[in-house]
Order: sequence, then structure tokens, then C-alpha cells
Amino acid sequence: MSFAWPWQYSFPPFFTLQPNGETRQKQLSAWCALALAYSRRHRLPAMTVREAQDSPLFANRRLQRILCGARAPACRPLPSLPSAVGERLLNPHPGKLPLESIQVVLEELRKNGNLEWLDKNKTSFLIMWRRPEEWGKLIYQWVSKNGLTNSVFTLYELASGDDTENEEFHGLDETMLLRALQALQQEHKAEIITLDDGRGVKFF
Repeated sequence: MSFAWPWQYSFPPFFTLQPNGETRQKQLSAWCALALAYSRRHRLPAMTVREAQDSPLFANRRLQRILCGARAPACRPLPSLPSAVGERLLNPHPGKLPLESIQVVLEELRKNGNLEWLDKNKTSFLIMWRRPEEWGKLIYQWVSKNGLTNSVFTLYELASGDDTENEEFHGLDETMLLRALQALQQEHKAEIITLDDGRGVKFF
């Protein structure tokens, strides 16, 4: 099933952060909700800001074609929009959220506890549409339900093994999987261990 884009995604002003404080906050909330939904649907791994900038999440290619045509280098004002809005749309990347605005959205996600920067320069990040402790709870529920306490698993078996194929955490990015297991370790429900073929975990 394809991803269901919200109505704002086809609305040109959505791709320009508005100056009015109240409007801007509503817009940021909508962007955060979209980023979380998109990440959940596509199971996005850790990515760089540049990768995000070129992804469909922040760039509506269809809208770009409608606004500018295949060859136009810059956006033309839309006669159907108020002039003030049309002026704000005069930029070389119509239908694409500018890099500085993407960084504002990502920082808003971080403030909400849904994003973690993976380097000091803030060039790569992990969007957490479920927080590590929530993933840990799902994993431990599966362990308990199947009587697997005191069992040892490799990270691969948990995220990609046949036994977890029908579980929501199947296919989970290794970075997030480790965060989830660390949360369980803090609760004394698991211990991350080193195995001959990599890292693993023992559940209690």
C-alpha cells in the first residue's frame, strides 16, 4: 500500500515556513507528524540531512513540476494565491522545503523526543517514530509471550530472523534496536553481550 500524503503536502505554502508565530507552530507540528508517519511507513534507517533534503518527504516532485514546469529554473507566482503568499514562494526550489527549514523541523522533532542527532555537527540523525523504551517494551512483550526469558539472541535474529517476521520490530534499524535493548538493560530485563559473530542480547 502506498503512503497517504496529507493534504498539506500538495499545498505550496506548506514548503515555506511562515513568519507568524502561531501559524508557524501549527506548520511545524504538521511537518513533524508527516515526518513520523513517513518514517514509520518506510521504516527509515538513520540518514543524513542531505539525504533527507532529496527524499520525497521534503520534496514534492509533482508539485515542483506543476509550479515550474520541466525547464523553468525558478518558481513562478501562483495567480490563485494571495500576492503575499506568492512572493514567499519565489525561490529556486518550489515544492521543496529549504535546507535551513528542514533543520528547523528536525530540531523540533528532537525537542519532542522523536529524533536523535548521531554526530556533533548534526549532519546525520535517527527519527524515532517510536522511542527506544517503547520498542524495548514491544520486544520484551514478545520475549515474555513466547517464554524466551533466559534466552540469548543475536541482533540479526531479533531484527531479521524468521521467528520475529510478524512482529512490528522486525526489520528495525540496528541503531534503534540497540537503543531499545539499552533501555531494557537499564530496567534489568536484558543484557547486551558480545558473541563470536557480533553483538547479542540475553533476556531475563
